[in-house]
Amino acid sequence: MNDCIVIIPTYNEIENIESIIRAVLSQRKTFDILIIDDNSPDHTADKVVLLQKEFGGRLFIEKREKKSGLGTAYVHGFRWALEHKYEYIFEMDADFSHNPNDLEKLYTACHLGDADLSIGSRYVTGVNVVNWPLSRVLMSYFASVYVRWITGMKIHDATAGFVCYKKRVLEEINLDKIKFVGYAFQIEMKYRTYCKKFKITEVPIIFTDRTKGQSKMSNSIIIEAVFGVIALRLKKLFNTL
Repeated sequence: MNDCIVIIPTYNEIENIESIIRAVLSQRKTFDILIIDDNSPDHTADKVVLLQKEFGGRLFIEKREKKSGLGTAYVHGFRWALEHKYEYIFEMDADFSHNPNDLEKLYTACHLGDADLSIGSRYVTGVNVVNWPLSRVLMSYFASVYVRWITGMKIHDATAGFVCYKKRVLEEINLDKIKFVGYAFQIEMKYRTYCKKFKITEVPIIFTDRTKGQSKMSNSIIIEAVFGVIALRLKKLFNTL
């Protein structure tokens, strides 16, 4: 059995889904894929089911009844991956903002390096973002500065959604306590990993904004991240994390 699973949450990604699946499954290193689809009206899930006939036991899908947030999708995927005994569990977007060619870099950092969590980082070697407006680059960059200041984590890209976890990290984190869904979910997972004393390594990548489909960013997600970081820090201080 393969030891790596790439979890890709989807909602209305029919324009990207076949291409991203083929790109991941064509890598030199063997990765399986788990799609978590939130009942996409554009029939993303139906396309995945058709592709399963071609890719056999390497492409899986979990269908959920409604759009329930990125965080809950990943937690669902984490539980599935642990149940199926994968050693390395990846998070990745469907829209090619994360380059499938970088998957092996994240894997190497955990498999051959000493990382328990490797992060595909936009900011560890400067600002490596393509096709974002300056306002969004600044918002994202200073969000990570803010997270470092509040939490004490020495991570340059705390909101990154392109990561690899060793199985033992997800086994030790209490997934029942994960509450956030957007940027704050990504911060929360890194902070819980940090608080468990696991080794976190940032791997430089180039992030390219989507060219097809629509962004899922919203004001509520930004607000959740701002106040969620403070909530996480307070929980840690009061030993309720």
